[in-house]
Amino acid sequence: MAEAATLAARKTRELFNHHMDSTIWNEFRFRDDDVIVATYAKSGTTWTQQIVGQILFKGDPGIAVHEISPWLDMRILPRADILAGLEAQRHRRFVKTHLPADALVFSPRAKYLYIGRDGRDVLFSLYNHHAKANDHWYEAINGTPGRVGPPIYRPDPDINRYFRTWLDCDGYPFWSLWENIASWWAIRDLPNVKLVHFNELKADLAGEMRKIAAFLEADIAESDWPRLVEHCTFDYMKTHAEQMTPLGGAIFEGGATSFINKGVNGRWQGVLTPEEIADYEAMALKRLGPECARWLATGDGA
Repeated sequence: MAEAATLAARKTRELFNHHMDSTIWNEFRFRDDDVIVATYAKSGTTWTQQIVGQILFKGDPGIAVHEISPWLDMRILPRADILAGLEAQRHRRFVKTHLPADALVFSPRAKYLYIGRDGRDVLFSLYNHHAKANDHWYEAINGTPGRVGPPIYRPDPDINRYFRTWLDCDGYPFWSLWENIASWWAIRDLPNVKLVHFNELKADLAGEMRKIAAFLEADIAESDWPRLVEHCTFDYMKTHAEQMTPLGGAIFEGGATSFINKGVNGRWQGVLTPEEIADYEAMALKRLGPECARWLATGDGA
C-alpha cells in the first residue's frame, strides 16, 4: 500500500480554471516543516487552517489565518507577492490548496492534512458560497488576466438544478469532487499525509485537534488546550470572522460572517429528491470505490 502511495505522490499534470493555476507549485520552495491544508472546497478548509494556526502559535488570538496562510494556487493573487511573502515568513508555514494531489508538487518532508466531507454537504455549502459572492468576486475571478477556460456565472437559483448540474457535469461550475478525493485517498498511507473528516471534527473537536497536533509533532502544554480548542469552535470563528475570511469578506454579500456560514451537515436532507440522492450515491461508488465512498460519507475507514 505504501509503495503504491509513494508512486501516486507525484505531479503528473497542471490544472487551470477560473480559480486555480497549479504552476505556482513549481516555484514554491518547500521547507521541511511546512504544513499543507488540502480539501476539495467547503469541507472545513478554513476551520482546519484555524486549528493548525492555533496549534503552531500556541493559541494566540491575534493570528489571522487569511493573512499568513494563503491559498497558494488561487490564480487571482499576485504570484510574486505570495511567494515572496511566504519566503519571508520565519515561523512554521502553513498554506492551503484545493488541488488534487497529482496537480501539486509533493514534498516527502512537508506534512499534508486532507479534509473530507460528504459531497452533498459540500454542495450545499458551495451553493451558499457561490450565491453570496458579490460583483467584486466575479470581477476578480473572471477578470484577472490569465484565466484558462470559461468564466463562472451567477448560480442557478434552483438548488436541485444546481446540484444536478454539479453531479452530472463533474463538479461544474467548479471542479471535480471525485478526482480530488480519489487522488488524496490514493496517498493516505504515506507517513506525512493525514486524512481528517469533517464529521470527526464536529463530533470531537478537542480529540481531533490533539491528533492533528501529534501528526504535526507540535508540543502543546496541557494548560493551553482549553484555549486552543475554544479558539477553534464555530462560535468563536463566527465572532472573529474577519481574521479567517479572504479580503475580510469584502467579496461576499453580508461580509465575513457570511463566509463563515453554518458549519452544519444534512441540509440536503428533505431538499434533494430520493432519485438525486440515489444518483449521488451511485456516482460516489463508481468513482471512488466502496471503501473511499464510505469514508467520504461517514468518516469511517481511513
